[in-house]
This record gives sequence, C-alpha cells and structure tokens, in this order.
Amino acid sequence: MTKRLSSVNVESTSENRLKFRETLFSAEGMKNYIGGVILYDETIKQKTSSGKSIPDLIKSLGSIPGIKVDTGAKKLAESPEEKITEGLDGLGKRLDDYKNLGAKFTKWRAVISIGDSIPSNYCIEANAHALARFAGLSQEAGLVPIVEPEVLMDGAHSIDDCFRVTESVLKEVYDQLNRSEVHLEGTLLKPNMVLSGKSAEGRATPEEVAQATVSCFKNTVPSS
Repeated sequence: MTKRLSSVNVESTSENRLKFRETLFSAEGMKNYIGGVILYDETIKQKTSSGKSIPDLIKSLGSIPGIKVDTGAKKLAESPEEKITEGLDGLGKRLDDYKNLGAKFTKWRAVISIGDSIPSNYCIEANAHALARFAGLSQEAGLVPIVEPEVLMDGAHSIDDCFRVTESVLKEVYDQLNRSEVHLEGTLLKPNMVLSGKSAEGRATPEEVAQATVSCFKNTVPSS
C-alpha cells in the first residue's frame, strides 16, 4: 500500500490507507467481480467513515472477507538461501480474534526457490509442516484455510525443473495435511503454475505451461 500511494505522491498514513480501501471496497464492481478479499491485520480492524467495519462493508457488497495470518518468510536456519514462513506462535488466539472481527477464511503463503542444490528436503518439509499446522488451527477456529505453497518463478530453471519441484512440494504438503488430520474438502489450494524461470532461455510456451500445470496437479492433488 505504501508503494502504491507513494507512486501518486500521497503519504502512507493509516487514514490515507483507509480512504483508499473504503473507496475500493465501495465500488459497484465488487458486486459482480470480487468473490473474496484477503485483508491484513491493520485492514480487518479498520472502520469506515460511516462507522461500518471493513469486513462488514465487504460483506454488504456480496463478497467474503478473509485474512492473511502468516508473518512473512524469513531465512531458514542452516540454509540461508531458503525461506521458512513464520507466524504460528499465538496463531490460535489471533484466529479467534479474526473470526470475531468477521473473517471467514485465512491464507498462509510458503515460498520455495529453485536454484543450485535447492530446494532442500528440509525446506520443503518445514514449510509443508507449517502449512498443515496453520490449516488445522484455522479449521479448529471455524475458518477455511487457503493453503499456498508457491514455487517461485525467479531463476533460470527449466519447466521440467519446476514440474519436479512443484510435484515434490505438493506431495509433501498433502502428506502433512493428511497426517495432521486436516479436512481436505474444507481447504482451498492456491498453487503456482508450472513454468520456466523468468530468466531462463527458451522459456516454455503458454500451451506447454498449461499442459504441465494440469498434469502436475492431476498427479498430486487429491480429487476428493
């Protein structure tokens, strides 16, 4: 939000951020084109000029408010080139608070990089385990978890490398979800596409990306 406001020479204060969001969420297009809105901790607690909360404003236009609950990706211990998403500490209490504020779903994003000798099994397992714990806690609080294991497109890797890594990540994520007894039908998957790295030579075509992505998910994501 700060970057967006700075680009038009507007100071990024809480008041200006609220004005932007109130304008955005009051648009008529919300009724026809936006099914859900992922909010942040600041946003879900804000009230509009009329005294209505941001979640209530979103719901009044027929959309569903949700909340991002991870606290970002940090360096993974003993593997500085890789990341682990944090935010599990105190998550149960925060989830209860967010539900009381009007949230209906949650989101947690894990990031996996492709490079020389990475991703490691350690990184994949650690992030999959965190995703499973997040999903279980969300369902326990009566919220629908959006599970987002994202294999990043940064790098020069081939589409075949991305396929292999995405397949490994998804298999581990669903293994961890099952071991944690997460109700899979009560989750949403927010995946990456299977594609070449953005700095790769001879990048895959859109048709190749579509075929690889569908094939990868068909092989790894449970159908029910």
